[in-house]
Amino acid sequence: MTLGGTISLVHVVLSILIFIVIFFGIGFLLNMLLRMTWLMAIIYPVIVILIIDEVKIYEYFTKPAYAFRMLGEKIMALHTVDIVILSSGLVGAIISGFVIKTLRKQGYQMF
Repeated sequence: MTLGGTISLVHVVLSILIFIVIFFGIGFLLNMLLRMTWLMAIIYPVIVILIIDEVKIYEYFTKPAYAFRMLGEKIMALHTVDIVILSSGLVGAIISGFVIKTLRKQGYQMF
């Protein structure tokens, strides 16, 4: 994320494209292997939390008040650019779900 620095428009556009492509690809592969069309779109918020949060996973169970408070602070501290880039990954995951559904309707059977 930007961490208080500046980011150029080229970096923003490339980051958006990379997030769309990465999560489209991961979602597409998961859909083919597990046959769960919307799995990546459901898992994506957890991935975003892991990307932005600095709290250990076990602290959500051992110290939930602290962990969720820190998560809330990190979410509120995100810049618009960060939100757009992270949202583009969700768009890629959703697009992969639609592509898989369309391919299955057209008779393609992946694995």
